[in-house]
Amino acid sequence: MPQGAKTPPKRFGLNDLAALRDNLKVEAERREAERLAAEAAAQRAAEEANVFRANVGQVSTLRDRNHVPTPRKAPAPIPVQSQLNDKAVLEASLSDEFDVENLLDIDETMSFRRPGIGEDVIKKLRRGEWVPQDKVDLHGLRSDEAREALANFLRRSVRNGVRCVRVIHGKGIGSPDKLPVLKGKVRSWLVQKEEVIAFVQARESQGGAGALMVLLRQPKP
Repeated sequence: MPQGAKTPPKRFGLNDLAALRDNLKVEAERREAERLAAEAAAQRAAEEANVFRANVGQVSTLRDRNHVPTPRKAPAPIPVQSQLNDKAVLEASLSDEFDVENLLDIDETMSFRRPGIGEDVIKKLRRGEWVPQDKVDLHGLRSDEAREALANFLRRSVRNGVRCVRVIHGKGIGSPDKLPVLKGKVRSWLVQKEEVIAFVQARESQGGAGALMVLLRQPKP
């Protein structure tokens, strides 16, 4: 064939057509076999399901019997309003505006005793004959923090039957103006608490001018 000449198109003969027909027939037979197999599988599955239902019989949904649902335990409510009310009562009962000067004995220790409490009680407190059973340190606290801490401490002490306590208010050395800020306020707060029947400045070994020895009322039986 001369160079550059085009290849003539391939011609199909009878043999090629016969081969194509055979291939199509084989493919059709394969598809028919797959269809028949799928139908047979579906038929077997349906028969097995019918056998299962026939053996088991009719079923129904089980009802709950003797079953008590357990209620979820709700979290305890936070008594926010009660806490606010208690705080308001506390702040109202311990006022910074209370004039305590006329209730204190005018001496170097500014002692206090309620009516009906003899001077011998004050003398015993000064001499240290009453041993403090507990103490609270208010030194370094802000005024509102100290007021709340003192009220809670006194309430707990009376509830536990404690008679004598030591209240530490500090000497004011660390304050900006070097004045004992809490010293006067603590005395005022103590006078306002009915459970306090007397107090004196502590002895030097117990804190001196930075603390008070406080005598509490005995709880009612």
